[in-house]
Parts: sequence; structure tokens; C-alpha cells
Amino acid sequence: MTDLADVRRFYARLMAANAGWADPRLEAAFAAVSREAFLGPGPWTVVAGNGKVETPSADPVHVYQNVLVSLDADKGINNGEPFLHAMWIGRVAPKPGETVTHVGAGTGYYTALLAQLVSPGGAVTAFELEADLAARARKNLEAYGNVTIIHGDAVIGGLPPSDIIYVNAGVAAPPAEWLKALKPGGRIVFPWRPAERVGLAVMVTRMDKGFACDPFMRSWFIPCIGASAATPAPKFLNRDKAARSRSIWLTADKTPDRTATAVIGDVWFSSQDVGGRRSQ
Repeated sequence: MTDLADVRRFYARLMAANAGWADPRLEAAFAAVSREAFLGPGPWTVVAGNGKVETPSADPVHVYQNVLVSLDADKGINNGEPFLHAMWIGRVAPKPGETVTHVGAGTGYYTALLAQLVSPGGAVTAFELEADLAARARKNLEAYGNVTIIHGDAVIGGLPPSDIIYVNAGVAAPPAEWLKALKPGGRIVFPWRPAERVGLAVMVTRMDKGFACDPFMRSWFIPCIGASAATPAPKFLNRDKAARSRSIWLTADKTPDRTATAVIGDVWFSSQDVGGRRSQ
């Protein structure tokens, strides 16, 4: 019989290796947080391609793989793919003492990992729009003194000043208020869905003179209500054009110019970086 602690430690090593982040705290966090505690009682439904498979038992060993686990099948809400989240967390590189806002917390598994990584001294504010999931997250995270769960809409409610905004629902563009909530040097990572066939994970960093933009991988998430279709999709926008984006601007601060890859609501994306260099 394999010891569950050994399984969790091996899983954590895989997550850290996939993230490519040298900080050993990522592996430690994945080893410390029990995924099954955030999934409800097993057996669990695993999403595989276009199908679903039920685990053969309620043995937690089955969920320590790179699999999506269904949380609300009717709404298509899952506990997301661990490899993806390990990569994203490695990108934003949470540090002790930082403040994180988590948009789309689900039942709180990745919220717990973020809370571990900003300890000591840091805090996580997690928004979840679905009442049932927010209640489950609040219960699951009772032991985390540095986490606040908010059942509410992160799009219309405003975000607290943040070093990191971690978004787990697809947006046509990040609302201007999210960008304004970033502290100097702050990072936001989000699934960008500006058009039906365009899905990219993007990290934006607040620089002295603007917001640097890095589309770093393909990504598909369920839509973020209120921020997924604020305006018609930009004409002629395809994945290659979107991937050339190197900065993002508030239209109130800078008028879109010929470098624009997409203009969506009150923000626009540019193929020119904040230093004025064009992407190739």
C-alpha cells in the first residue's frame, strides 16, 4: 500500500518541476495542502478530454495527478489542472508579505496554495461568485488566518490594492479597475478570451511607465461574468496577433494607436512594449 504522504510529495515534485520556478516553497506548498479536502467526498468525477471518468474509489491517491476534478458539473466548474496552476503561480512568484486577490476561488484549493506562499505576513482576498462554492471555500479555509473569502462579483465590487491578482475565469480584457488595483511592481495573471477562437494566459506587470504584457501560453477557462463579453470582439483578431501584445494601456491615459492589437472597452493592447520597442 502506497503511503498518501509519499504520493503527495511526489505530486508536489512534479508540480514544481513543471512550473520551472527555482523557489522550493512551491513544492512545499503543494506537498502541504491536501487537495482532497477541497473537493468534497469521493469518489470524484475527473474531466478527461470531452468525457468524464469517476474515480474507482474515494481513495485520495486518485486526485494527485494532473487532472481536472468536477466541482459543479451543470455549470462546468472544475478544480483546475494542477500543472497549469503550478506554471501560473511560478510566473507571478508570490513572496512572503505580499497581498493577493484571487478571482474565481472555487472551493479554495489554489487559494490555500497562494496563502501558503505569501506567509508569513501576507494575505489573500478571494472572490467567488457562486454562493455554494463560496460557502465551501470559507469552510475549507477556516484554518487559514490570512485568507478572506468574499461571496461577490470581483468585476463590479472593486479590488483591494494587490501585489498579485490571480484570475481563474476568462475575460475579454481585464477591467481597468483591476489594473488600477495593482501596486507598483504588481502582477496580474488571467485567461484572455478576446475572441471566440483566441485563448491565452497573460501576465501583466505594473511598471513605472505602464503595464507590461506577456501572453505566455494557451489557456481556456469558463467566462468571467461581467468581463467576458463587454464589447463586440475586435475585428480580425486572431491568436497570432493577440500573442504579439507586449503592453496594455488604459484608454483614459493613452489613445490607441497603430500598434494596437486589440481595443476592448476602456483598455487596449499594444504590440509595442512600455519602452517603445515593437514585437516581432
